[in-house]
Amino acid sequence: MAGRHTNWRSLTIVVSLGILIAVELFGVALAAGWAIAGMFDLGTMFEYIMMAVFSVFAAYGFVNLMRRVLKVEHLTTVD
Repeated sequence: MAGRHTNWRSLTIVVSLGILIAVELFGVALAAGWAIAGMFDLGTMFEYIMMAVFSVFAAYGFVNLMRRVLKVEHLTTVD
């Protein structure tokens, strides 16, 4: 009887990669918004707006990366 089984090693690697990259991307996005607004003394509201804009770019990059990873990595194996 042939069936599909989860490749737990690959799944663990993909989830770990996703967590690591997401934390790095969103950390950079928030820090960049804070730093640029602080450098030009733009105020708190503009700081939050820049953080939000950079977070959208980070989310786009993360989703794009994970789509590519899931195309390459085999999460299931066939008997």
